Amino acid sequence: MLSKAKITFIISLQKKKTREEERLYVIEGDKLVREFLEAGVKVRMLIAKPEFLNSLHQVLKQGIPEIIPASFEDLKRISTLKTPHNALAVIEMPESKPDPSSLKNGLTVALDTVQDPGNLGTIIRAAAWFGIKNIYCSPDCVDVYNPKVIQASMGAILHVSVFYTDLRSFLETALNNKIKIFGALMDGESIYSYKLENKGIILLGNESKGISEELMPYVTDRIMIPKISDAQSGIDSLNVSMAASVIFSEFTRSRGRGM
Repeated sequence: MLSKAKITFIISLQKKKTREEERLYVIEGDKLVREFLEAGVKVRMLIAKPEFLNSLHQVLKQGIPEIIPASFEDLKRISTLKTPHNALAVIEMPESKPDPSSLKNGLTVALDTVQDPGNLGTIIRAAAWFGIKNIYCSPDCVDVYNPKVIQASMGAILHVSVFYTDLRSFLETALNNKIKIFGALMDGESIYSYKLENKGIILLGNESKGISEELMPYVTDRIMIPKISDAQSGIDSLNVSMAASVIFSEFTRSRGRGM
C-alpha cells in the first residue's frame, strides 16, 4: 500500500532542492522503468500496478528495498504526468566524476544556460544517439534530474554523463590543453563546408540569447547551420535541441565517411 508519507516524499522529489538533499530522482513509464532495471541502476523504490510487477522477471526485482503495488489512483497522486503510466521508480543519483582526459579522446558538449527541460532532455538523447558520452552544463542550466528532462531524454540519461561546472574555468582548461571549442553562432561558418574534427567541445548557448559574451573569447572555431529557406518570418532560428541534433550529425558524418 502506498502510504501518505510515501506520497508526500515522492512528490517532494519534484523539487530540485529535495532531490539534491536526498540524492534521489523519479522516473516514470513502463519502458523507462524497465530499461533502468535492466541496466542495473540502483532503484530505491518501485511503485507500479500489480500486472506490471508480475510481468518483471524476478532477477530484475532483486535488491530493490521497496516494491509497492499501486492502483491507477495511487499513481495519479504521485505522477507529474496528466495521464500516469503503470510504473514509477525512485532512483539513486550516480556518483560519477568528470574525467578531464576524455576531452582529448572525442567530442564533448558544453551547454551555456539551457533552461528548457525539453531541450536538455532532447540534447541528451541526441548525444547518446551519436555516441557523445559527456555533457558539461553551466550552473544555471535546468537540472538534469528535473522530471521533464528525464521524460524527454527517454532513457538516454543511462548513456550520457551530465556535469555542472563553471564553464569559464572548464573552457580555459580545454584551451590550455589545445582542445578546440566549436561555438554554434549565427555568424559562424557553415558546418557543411567547415572542416570538422572528431574531437573537441561543441558549445551551445541559451535558447534566446545564444552563447554568453563572457564565453565568446574561448571559442576557437565559429560554426553555424545555414538557413536554406528564403522565408522571411516564422523561422529566423532553430531550437537549440534541433540545432544540436544537426550539428552532432554533421560531426559524425564528417568523421565517419568510411563507416
